[in-house]
Amino acid sequence: MDTAPDTALLARAWVEGWVVSRSAAPPIEELWGFTIDVGLVPHVRRHVLLPDADEALFRKLTARITAPGTWIKLFLPPETVEPWLAPGWSFDAPGFLMSTALRRVPDPDVPAGYVLRAWARGGLTRVLLTTEDGHFAARGQIAVPAVGAPGVIDQIETSPDHQRRGLGSVVMRTLGNAAADAGSPSAVLGATLDGQALYHHLGWTTHAPLTGLVFGAA
Repeated sequence: MDTAPDTALLARAWVEGWVVSRSAAPPIEELWGFTIDVGLVPHVRRHVLLPDADEALFRKLTARITAPGTWIKLFLPPETVEPWLAPGWSFDAPGFLMSTALRRVPDPDVPAGYVLRAWARGGLTRVLLTTEDGHFAARGQIAVPAVGAPGVIDQIETSPDHQRRGLGSVVMRTLGNAAADAGSPSAVLGATLDGQALYHHLGWTTHAPLTGLVFGAA
């Protein structure tokens, strides 16, 4: 796992793009990281801790959280964080902070039987793959919060019925080209365990674990 000293900059880039991708409120910068109002019933507010967060900071922050639907993201492995948890907190699926340099590549070939559509609005580009008769196959999106800023890839998904056909690679390369065309020199994402293998295959680098916690989940 790459522990390059730019992890804090990557974390900031990920936060700034994620709020665009999810139509969340602009992040409020804190001494320890960021607070984001998301505004959904299961995800009311999110706190993102900087990579140098420690046990004392974590306990101080969580001691004053009482609202269900409050999330915390931090760049430490779950086994480090687990002994710090107070009652009411539970883990999200494990993740990883990843990045890659961007340059335009030839547009990917869409496998036979599928249709690719892409559209952009307000700094966000979405890609959708369907079958020729309109059944969902794969999707993803990338946010570019400002000209020259890193793109943040988000919500990559392939239907179980259409996996192992190269559709994830088509989505990722299409999104990367969209961000490169918008002037992004690099891209960042929060990967799931399953997604990490695909992204490594496409040349992405893992920089840190990305552990998620939620308070008051049913």
